[in-house]
Amino acid sequence: MAAADGDQRWLVECLTATLDTARDVRAFAEESLRQASLQPGYGAALTKVTINKEIPFGLRQISSQLFISDFFYKSQLCFAHCIFFIKHHWEEQEENFVPPVVSASEKVVIRQLLLTSLDDSNGKIRTAIGMAVAAIGQNDWPEDWPELLSFLLKLIGDQSNGNGVRGALRCLALLSDDLDDECIPKLVPELFPSLYIIISSPHLYENPLRAKAVGIVHSCISMLGSMSGVYKRETLSLMTSMLDPLMEQFSIILNSPVLSQNPDDWSMQFETFVSSFKVYHLSTIQASEDVDSVGYDSDGSERSIESFGIQLFELWTTIVGNSLLAKVIAGNIKELAYYTISFQQITEAQVQNWSRDANQYVADEDDVTYSCRVSGSLLLEEIVTAYEDYGIDSILEASQICFRESCELKQAGSADWWRLHEASLFALGSLSEHLCEAQDCGYNVRDLLEKMVIDIMGTGVQQYPFLHARAFSVVAKFSSLISKGICEQYLCNAAQAIASDVPPPVKVGACRALAQLLLESNQSSVQQNIMGILSSLVDLLRQASEETLHLVLETLQSAIKSGGEQSATIEPVISPIILDVWAQNIADPFISIDAVEVLENAPATVVKAVFDTCFTFIIQITLESDDHGEMQNATECLAAFISGGRQELLAWGGEPGSTLKMLLSAASRLLDPELESSVSLFVGSYILQLILHLPSHLSPHIPELIAAIVRRMQSSDIAGLKSSLVVIIARLVSCIPPSVCEIQGAYQIKVTTTALAFLICTRHPELSRIEVNGHLVKIFSLLADTLTEIQEQVGDDADNVCEEDSDWEEVQNGDGIPHDMIHAASVPSNANPSVEHLNAMAKVFDEDEDDSYDDDLAKTDSLNEVKLLDFLTNTFVNLWESDRPLFEYLLQGLSNPQKVAVEKVLRK
Repeated sequence: MAAADGDQRWLVECLTATLDTARDVRAFAEESLRQASLQPGYGAALTKVTINKEIPFGLRQISSQLFISDFFYKSQLCFAHCIFFIKHHWEEQEENFVPPVVSASEKVVIRQLLLTSLDDSNGKIRTAIGMAVAAIGQNDWPEDWPELLSFLLKLIGDQSNGNGVRGALRCLALLSDDLDDECIPKLVPELFPSLYIIISSPHLYENPLRAKAVGIVHSCISMLGSMSGVYKRETLSLMTSMLDPLMEQFSIILNSPVLSQNPDDWSMQFETFVSSFKVYHLSTIQASEDVDSVGYDSDGSERSIESFGIQLFELWTTIVGNSLLAKVIAGNIKELAYYTISFQQITEAQVQNWSRDANQYVADEDDVTYSCRVSGSLLLEEIVTAYEDYGIDSILEASQICFRESCELKQAGSADWWRLHEASLFALGSLSEHLCEAQDCGYNVRDLLEKMVIDIMGTGVQQYPFLHARAFSVVAKFSSLISKGICEQYLCNAAQAIASDVPPPVKVGACRALAQLLLESNQSSVQQNIMGILSSLVDLLRQASEETLHLVLETLQSAIKSGGEQSATIEPVISPIILDVWAQNIADPFISIDAVEVLENAPATVVKAVFDTCFTFIIQITLESDDHGEMQNATECLAAFISGGRQELLAWGGEPGSTLKMLLSAASRLLDPELESSVSLFVGSYILQLILHLPSHLSPHIPELIAAIVRRMQSSDIAGLKSSLVVIIARLVSCIPPSVCEIQGAYQIKVTTTALAFLICTRHPELSRIEVNGHLVKIFSLLADTLTEIQEQVGDDADNVCEEDSDWEEVQNGDGIPHDMIHAASVPSNANPSVEHLNAMAKVFDEDEDDSYDDDLAKTDSLNEVKLLDFLTNTFVNLWESDRPLFEYLLQGLSNPQKVAVEKVLRK
């Protein structure tokens, strides 16, 4: 460490300490680095550590990660430093700037040190330095760093310095991705000639470097292609002299044969889709050639035939999505669809991984993973979007060809025949929505699907587990198309599969089929098998973990719904297991929610049994835990208890009043303003269940509950929590800050408006504690806006009040009118900001994909019967009569249209 000065040694010690196993040591080191980052010279010292080759690589890498924010690992405590140094300290004009700014003299030192180290022998250090150079270049080039480009071009041209060429290209690749339309025209004239030399010189430069040069050309051309106006003329003049030689080189690259044994050739030499598939089939699907599945280049980027196949799909997806290019390749769409499906065959590596790990199989099926199967589905989706009927025709024809070829392979004795059959079903399943619509429009999708799934019935489950798993999944997705007889047969097969000793993927597919088909099938036949299905699912639940646990819980939920009263007979077995799953995974929101949903769909007898077993335990968690996940899931579970048990719930606790007391204690803890906001995230749904199902018991406690909710909202720093409390606070006749949440829809507006009206009449003292601009004046204005809106929507004839209010609700609810039209219609063109605010109010509710919960509340809540125009009229009249000074004061804050609307109702 002799070459390191005192600052470097101190930094090295701090960096070493950030990796210490002792928390206090790590924390002290992290704080020391944070303080140091505020001192002049910190950046230069950090840069010197990065480029000092005598310092161990690991520490150099950490220091470089401290320097640039996009290169770090979660396990390293360096994120705050990199953010504050580059994004917060480099440029005062940046949005996130935090003083002090790096001095001009220090910037010069840092830039020079980084440039002279771009040829570091370690690829990861080179990458980190390149990222730092690119990040600074985005701010400083060309005005404050004019020598950057000339230095990089000089480094690229030095064939004797291979590391320098790699470092400069890496830096240019990063820089070109983020340059705008002002910088690119300045960069291209000097850059492209140097890149052309690399691309056209395979005898001087290795293929990974040539591929990187092509990538930089692509980034620049993409930006040039998006320019318009004066920049478009510049683009044409720039590209005219460069296009022909570049196209010649691209043609040479594409005409070279593809060799699967040489991964360095793949990115340069993917000749055509057809020849690429041949390589992919031999090396990846069949795994019959000895090719390393994954490798990495000197910059750490993945190199595998799978990754390059994905890039090829991305290219085709871009081409198909371009209206001009789509016309050029229209004659080859059927061939494109055929090879896309062929690419989607399960690879040998996937067979091995999924056979060992059912959780991975479920995860890869459910999530958008990085694979040729998923990329192929995206391309097929784009084909349907771009070519519509012709695209659907092409995909159906390609699927038929693949199915026929799989049958021929089976007859010929091929062991891999099933892969093409499975890929055909996978492709069709990924387009299920489009194909179901196509069937309605006259396409014969049904016959092809039924032929393919019937053929699978005659094959062995043990020999072809993934084929049977796919058949189960496809039948579930196309249950509305496939004949009831076939669906019933697959339902029986699925019930047998989950009870049999079959490979895990088959049970996964069977669960998917049951989850869908149980709710759609003939209930008489379901009832005959439901006990066996429930018993088998309970057994699976005991064995499930992680991803499979979600699937089994979802299937169990469908089975309980379908089983009706029979589900109660197996309750003594189900309840303890559900409880155990919930307790073991209480900190996992997804698994806990699945368990709670099973509880919500269970008969009251099942709910009571679970209540007897775990209610006190859940209350204890709510009163004592500080864990976010535990508290959120315990809250949802309590809400499910109230929803399922209702009034009967209060008698389940033994001692009179004890259950209600525990429920209120839980509400009080959840509304504690000292708790972190995320801990209370689901308290709104919990209190709403109390209001809807235990109103008479809750009534004496409303004043205290009002105050607690207001205080919880005042201390909350999560908008979602505030939003969730809007309807609750309104239903309890309290307040909500108009600047906090937004609600729309007839029910939500009605609940909020009536609550605000009650509030303004009662003037609850807690209102004054909330930071709301204008307080009562603002609320009065909101009520006047609502009145104005109703009058503008349906008129204000006093003889037709009921009809008017009904008409207004129809406008709010839509009755099939598109949502954006509803919103536009509900806000007058001359609306005041406060009108727009009130009408904007439930965007937060509409963000949830599942509106059934709010719909159910609207149906069951008696407040929904209120006629809003009548209610507002009475509110204004009563306030005018009971407190004229207050009324006159509030009236002064209204606009003229608002005053006119209020005065109209006063004259009636």
